[in-house]
Amino acid sequence: MTEFDLVVRGGTVVTAASKMTCDVGIKDGEIVALAKQLGPAAKDIDAAGKLVLPGGIEGHCHIEQKSSSGLMTSDDFKSATISAAFGGNTTVIPFAAQHRGDSLRKTVEDYHACAAPKSVIDYAYHLIVSDPTPEVLGQELPALIKDGFTSFKVYMTYDALRLDDRQMLEVLSTARREGALVMVHAENHEMIRWLTEKLVDKNNVAPKYHAVSHSRLGESEATHRAIALAQLVDTPLLIVHVSSEEATSEIRKAQDQGLKIYGETCPQYLFLTVEDLDKQGMEGAKFCCSPPPRDVQAQEAVWRGLQNGTFQVFSSDHSPYSFDEKGKLSAGPNPPFPKIANGVPGIELRMPLLFSEGVRKGRIDIHKFVEVTSTNVARLYGLFPRKGTIAIGADADLAIWDPDLERTVRYADLHDLAGYTPYEGKKITGWPTTVINRGRIVVSENTLQVEPGSGEFLARESSEFAAPLGQLAPETDPARNFGAQIL
Repeated sequence: MTEFDLVVRGGTVVTAASKMTCDVGIKDGEIVALAKQLGPAAKDIDAAGKLVLPGGIEGHCHIEQKSSSGLMTSDDFKSATISAAFGGNTTVIPFAAQHRGDSLRKTVEDYHACAAPKSVIDYAYHLIVSDPTPEVLGQELPALIKDGFTSFKVYMTYDALRLDDRQMLEVLSTARREGALVMVHAENHEMIRWLTEKLVDKNNVAPKYHAVSHSRLGESEATHRAIALAQLVDTPLLIVHVSSEEATSEIRKAQDQGLKIYGETCPQYLFLTVEDLDKQGMEGAKFCCSPPPRDVQAQEAVWRGLQNGTFQVFSSDHSPYSFDEKGKLSAGPNPPFPKIANGVPGIELRMPLLFSEGVRKGRIDIHKFVEVTSTNVARLYGLFPRKGTIAIGADADLAIWDPDLERTVRYADLHDLAGYTPYEGKKITGWPTTVINRGRIVVSENTLQVEPGSGEFLARESSEFAAPLGQLAPETDPARNFGAQIL
């Protein structure tokens, strides 16, 4: 009689805090034993000489999502989760995006219908709140948070998505009351609009001018303002896809003051620069995203933010639009930069890029890698300890990495449907070779082993990271504002 369904034998098991050589025993989809020379199993995997890491959790990606301008991303839940799995991920958390006038509850129901029959790995959703009406804030959002949708994103730019400061305060105070984590896209809308108008008026419309229109000052000002709004109502906040030294400094300053402000960055801010937007013809459109890639100095600042803990998470912000009339070129073969669909693909390469350039080159250690790609994501979004670590009782979500495997990035070898990768030709050392989700072998020998629809939806708990700090600003603290009950 076999004791285990599966044993991963002899690998170097790494978590955010520890490293040891042992076997991992799996039964009924959970990790049930960590020891040397475990007993017999129905199936064995030899991991000698390899790293056994927690499965990656992709905490920021856009899958089968319609943009505010009506464009659909090129990946649905089938292609995106397959691509994620081949990149070492066992969970994805994309966005159920409310558009103005839409019901949040209906948005979630429609997204369930997209995800359930297609996903090959586990999934949860963030919400996007673009229309915070009294009904949404008073009824729909609190009910959805109680149902396990415990994080949501708001925008400070884009005409069809952005909230003004008053709306931000209403949303933040709702999140505080209900125990949800707020993510914010922080860019100054009026700076972007003013710069864009000035550039277009002078016929400066090539893709490279997209980067000019999204200034670093606009990113840092909005980051500062978002932090101030959150501090006023004592609500934790995650600033997503940070690209610049200036915005990084605003987050670090808030953290040094003891505030519960978190940061996220992405591969495009470590491995791309504004020069990529200046390629011949419309090639630069492939690299247009917001905020845009900056320069080498900004890249170094972002690396420092990963090294010193300013950034808790490293996500892809996978936002794939095909390079044709259905995506990047929907406004014509030579669109001006304001009409180019915003976003870059990267869900499959997020972890290999960071492993190769971070761990292999000594910029971060393997424990930091696990932290920012898995463990901290699970902690922030209410999935820990079920996800994000290798421990008895956790889901058997593992990625077995060959740390010496060398590959050259070619889009032809990837599994998303964007049609290109911004990292074409980049040499990577270290790659996941076997991926296991809840004890199911999802990827092995460069082949998908499971069927679409086999991933499970994850309702999430409220995270300790989302709990108020308990330090109200003087103007909102009844003990210091003459007894006025504001929150």
